[in-house]
Amino acid sequence: MKIKSIEAIRLSIPFDSDRPAATQETAWNAASPALRQMETLLVRVETDSGLVGWGEAFGHLSNPVTVEALRQLVIPCFLHKTAPSNREALAAMMAEAEKALHAFGRGGPVCFALSAIDIALWDLLGQQHGQPLWQLLGARRRQIGLYASLVSYNNQPEEVARQVKRAWQAGFHMLKLHETDYAAIAAARAALPEQATLMVDVNCPWPADEASRRARQLAELKLGWLEEPVWPPDDVAGLAAVRRAGTPIASGENACGVAGFTALFEGNAINVAQPSVAKVGGITALLAVIAQAQAHGVKVVPHCFYYGAGLLATAHIVASLPDDIRLEVPFIRFTPLLYPQLDFAPTLTLPDTPGLGFAPDPAVMQTYTVSHLRVDAEGTYYV
Repeated sequence: MKIKSIEAIRLSIPFDSDRPAATQETAWNAASPALRQMETLLVRVETDSGLVGWGEAFGHLSNPVTVEALRQLVIPCFLHKTAPSNREALAAMMAEAEKALHAFGRGGPVCFALSAIDIALWDLLGQQHGQPLWQLLGARRRQIGLYASLVSYNNQPEEVARQVKRAWQAGFHMLKLHETDYAAIAAARAALPEQATLMVDVNCPWPADEASRRARQLAELKLGWLEEPVWPPDDVAGLAAVRRAGTPIASGENACGVAGFTALFEGNAINVAQPSVAKVGGITALLAVIAQAQAHGVKVVPHCFYYGAGLLATAHIVASLPDDIRLEVPFIRFTPLLYPQLDFAPTLTLPDTPGLGFAPDPAVMQTYTVSHLRVDAEGTYYV
């Protein structure tokens, strides 16, 4: 079974976050109040047998760069090749492509593009074996818990308190903020019942000494974790120092592939590892991170702030992890839904169809496609 064609489809879908409008020229962070639509980059891999696998590349506003990485570098490594029929062959194919492309960056858009291809190949693998991915990965459950990842409310304590109450009332008892000020975080903690678990993602803002001071201040709030407190995000020694301040530390969303996690584990830098399937190298790389984390006694809670095939891939992986691990989902309402599972509730039942079970609505795809690249035997062209 050969790979016949590969497509890269950029989507931009509106969403509602129940927050005031903000004015900002460029919003690089997906949690930014300036955003009213969320971009994603889907990859569609079709074989000569008619099977289709879907993947997703992280990127948001960097998606045009990732499309070029796909077109010029990544797709040529896979087009017309035999689709892997087992895990070992899939891992070998990905390792060969990563090695061939290493000079162009072991992170960033090239790695995002490889991640999407890997997810699509796993989708095809599940279909070849007639198993949903969760089953192929050895999971025993189809239903998983979700936690609400709130967007940013500009550190406004009253608004943050209102939003966490809204999430709690919707049934989400594990919540994550994207705020940096103590007052806003404390307001959220005070607004929630004691049994609620509250985490905070601060998106790499502080040098290690400042992050340590902040972590000591936050210790009294008994956070589930403080996420990515240090700039640069790969400052392993800095993360380890912040960890000693008393608040559990989560990191890894921005790690440079599996090797980036090796450094975090060996440096005793984190309590929670957060590999991102659409960034780290796909399912193959994420499984390698899980194996390393288990060897070091570190908890894995995958990062997931996207909404395409990557979200479903992460959901299947979460099903294979311990029962207390929940799937991160953005606390927003997509209008319209790309597929039914985006109507988020506190639990999600995974598809029982072979592979990912990703079935995007054709009408939504047609309406909200920003660009559509297809590469096949006849050449490269935009649809």
